[in-house]
Amino acid sequence: MNQRPSLRTVPLLVLSLGLWASAVQAGGANTAQKNKEGASYFGAGAWGGPAYLGGDGQLVTLIPLVRYNGDAAFARTTHGLLEAGVRQNLGAGLTAGLQLAYEAGREINASDFMKSKQVANLGASASWGTHLDWDGNLGPAPANVMVRYRQDAKSDRGAQVDLRGMVGVYGGVDLKAGIFTQFTWADAKSAQTYYGNVAAENLLPAFDAGSGLIYSSVGVQWSYELAPRWAMLGSLEKRELASRLQTSPFVQASANTFLSIGVVRQF
Repeated sequence: MNQRPSLRTVPLLVLSLGLWASAVQAGGANTAQKNKEGASYFGAGAWGGPAYLGGDGQLVTLIPLVRYNGDAAFARTTHGLLEAGVRQNLGAGLTAGLQLAYEAGREINASDFMKSKQVANLGASASWGTHLDWDGNLGPAPANVMVRYRQDAKSDRGAQVDLRGMVGVYGGVDLKAGIFTQFTWADAKSAQTYYGNVAAENLLPAFDAGSGLIYSSVGVQWSYELAPRWAMLGSLEKRELASRLQTSPFVQASANTFLSIGVVRQF
C-alpha cells in the first residue's frame, strides 16, 4: 500500500486536484496559517521502494510534489498522500478539512513472486474523507499532528485511519529537517483488499487479514534551498507491517524502506 502517485499514470489527477483547490481559494488573501505552514510549491521527484508494502522487488517511479496552503483550500503530498480539499481554521492551531486523495493500490509488476503465483494487480483508486490537523510547537521546534479518515471510492475496498506526527529537528538557513511517524489502521474490508486472500483466486493459501493496525512507520523529511524560489526535497521512511499481517501469503518482508527526492518551485 505505497502512497506514491506516479507522474506517468496520474498527471491529469495532479493537475485537477491542484486546480480544484486553487479555484476554491481564488480571490482569497494569504493568512498567518499559510505563512506558518511554509511556502506553497509544485514540482516533481523520484520515488524508490518495493512494489507494495511487504513485497519484494524494487520500483523507481516519478511522483508529484505539491503543497498549496490557501485560506479555505489545500493540496499537498506532505502527509503521505496526494490529496486536496477544503478546510476551516478552528483556532489554537487546529484545522479541520475534507479531502479527496489518490490511493495507489498494489502493483505486482516488479514482484516476481506475485507474478509467479498469478496474483492479480490491484489498480489505483481514489478516496474521500476528513482530517484534523494541529500545528504548533514542541519547545522551540515546529510540530504537526494529523488524524485522517479515508473511505475508498470503491466501497468494497473499505476505509483506513491515519495518525501522523512530525517535529522539526533542524532549521538552518538553507537546510531544514524533521522526523515523522505514522500509524495506519484499516477496517476488515480494507485489510482484506490488500493482504487477505481467497485460495481459489491464485496459487497462494487462503488468509483472513481481519481489521486493526496495518503498519507503523518512522522517517525523516528534509528540504534544501537551491536558489531563490527553488528547493530540493527528500524523505527516507521505514514502514513495518502489523504482526498479524506478516504471515499473509503476499508478504515477503515484514518491513520496507522507501526513499524519495525531488525539486520544487516555490510561490
